[in-house]
Order: sequence, then structure tokens, then C-alpha cells
Amino acid sequence: MCRNITTLRGLEPHATDEEITAAARQYVRKVTGVQTLTDRTREPFEAAVAQIAEITARLLDELPERRQPPTTEPPLRRIARAHEEHDHDHPHEHEHTHPHEHVHA
Repeated sequence: MCRNITTLRGLEPHATDEEITAAARQYVRKVTGVQTLTDRTREPFEAAVAQIAEITARLLDELPERRQPPTTEPPLRRIARAHEEHDHDHPHEHEHTHPHEHVHA
């Protein structure tokens, strides 16, 4: 995962819930130092992520629009774009044919 939190305000299209949650998760990882969840850390960690994501979404909704879009693209968008470009360049690699019918009992 990216070590830096990217700017979400001013994205077009607007930041998704998934992007906001990813940024919140990265923030909580950074401030707590927790990289791997355990039975003892999972509940407070996930609660913090949910609360920070909620606050972040509200903040983004309440702030005025930016004059310029952010200079960096969030990691989830870079990953999605790379997958789309790969799928576009190699469309037949992902096709599956099933020579038989599936029978459900």
C-alpha cells in the first residue's frame, strides 16, 4: 500500500467511499504503527477507520470546490486504470469457455 495519503478533495469524479476508507485506513496505520491486525487490535483499528472515513467524507462534502484538481491520482484509481488498460490490451486472456453445462442438484 502507498505510504502517503493522496489528496481526495477536487477529484473528478469525486472521491468514492472506497477511496475515502483507504485513506482513513492508511492514516490509522501511520499514526498507530499497526500494520497487521490481531484479535486485540482489529476492533479498535476498524472502529477508528470507520470514524475517520465518516469525518473525511463529511469534510470533503463541506469544503468548497478546488480551483485545480489534485496533482496526484489516488492509488485505487491508478490500480483500476492499470487493470483497464491491461484488459483493453489483452481482451482474450480473461475469456473463459465452458464446453459443458453445469448441473445443479
